[in-house]
Amino acid sequence: MNDVAVTSAPWWRSLYAQVLLAIVVGAVLGHYLPDFAVQLKPLGDGFIKLVKLVIAPVIFFTVATGIAEAGAGGRLGRTTGKALVYFMAVSTLALVIGLIVANVVQPGAGMGVDPATLDPKAVKDYVGKAEEQTIVAFLLAIIPDTFVGAFTGGQVLPVLFIAVIFGVSVSSLGVSGARVVQGLHAGSDVFVRMVGMLMKFAPVGAFGAFAFTIGKYGVDAIVNLAALIATFYLTSALFIALVLGAIAHFSGFSLWALLRYLREEIWLVIGTSSSEAALPSLMSKLERAGCAKSVVGLVVPTGYSFNLDGTNIYMTLAALFIAQATGVELTLQQEITLLLVAILSSKGAAGVTGAGFITLAATLAVVPSVPVAGMALILGIDRFMSECRAVTNFIGNAVATIVVATWEGALDAGALAVALNDSKSKNC
Repeated sequence: MNDVAVTSAPWWRSLYAQVLLAIVVGAVLGHYLPDFAVQLKPLGDGFIKLVKLVIAPVIFFTVATGIAEAGAGGRLGRTTGKALVYFMAVSTLALVIGLIVANVVQPGAGMGVDPATLDPKAVKDYVGKAEEQTIVAFLLAIIPDTFVGAFTGGQVLPVLFIAVIFGVSVSSLGVSGARVVQGLHAGSDVFVRMVGMLMKFAPVGAFGAFAFTIGKYGVDAIVNLAALIATFYLTSALFIALVLGAIAHFSGFSLWALLRYLREEIWLVIGTSSSEAALPSLMSKLERAGCAKSVVGLVVPTGYSFNLDGTNIYMTLAALFIAQATGVELTLQQEITLLLVAILSSKGAAGVTGAGFITLAATLAVVPSVPVAGMALILGIDRFMSECRAVTNFIGNAVATIVVATWEGALDAGALAVALNDSKSKNC
């Protein structure tokens, strides 16, 4: 331990310490100078745009290279199938937990809000976007109009679709495909290096985003709906500790060691309120921790659309909160209907800020007795809820990737142990 302490870099040089400091400074600035803090929003938006700039290429090179090297056929289908089964099971459990907690705690009970006093215009944009989300439209959107269009649309799944086709095609070339694989490796190295460069700006992005959040909405928004926020954060924390912790334990690794290993990315997600901000870095770290490139390339991008544990807890919890706050008594049948629709509407939501709110609107639409305008009650605190959603989603996908890699026999247990132990040593 002492040797590590002597040779390691000073704590202030580490990215997670810089991001944490940036969040604290941003919060203080947002509280005392809110008007100025609101103007810092472009710093957070700009950093997320920088990261999104490399997400598509990183996914393409990772998936295409992994499939081209591993070969097409049964393994690709098995990996995808196992991932989807895991996603469906765990994300549905998250929805059920949110529903149970809302019924037990009842954070909205006694508020006595008159639905007639709510302003439906406040959530009009979210409702409009929710109405556009249909299963058919979602599936068709996975297929891009052109090959290049997959990289310019800003969506993850079209890039994944193209990368899979490309990787399978390269693997079928035989010996001549080796040159293409070398090119893919070279391209991957370039973008990995680019991600490392962009991550240096993470503290600036976290500072601007968090200063804007506090300056725009203030701590009063948290105080006014403290019961809902506390219930959601506590439920998410217990889900991570108990559910994901148990899954990690039975899969042969420590969740706490994994959280230490990914601490920089977790603080980045908190600061920017977006799990996408840490997607490229997550993929790189999971490969370094022994997960096969092909598994990382398939599971992580797919999980960002299909395995949103935090969003799922939020949806059922927030839906029942609105019903309780507006005095609407839901029958067991209505709650089950809400749950079944949420299982579908939660799939395909992007891991970006506001997606959970849009998905909530789509879910509420099937239960007419719950006023969609009731979403206006939580509009002011959604940004604070978004941070917890994003962190829970992020951790859930990290665990899912290691679990699927274990199932596939595509995990280097030695590399995982070294990575997790190194993170512990550095923390000491």
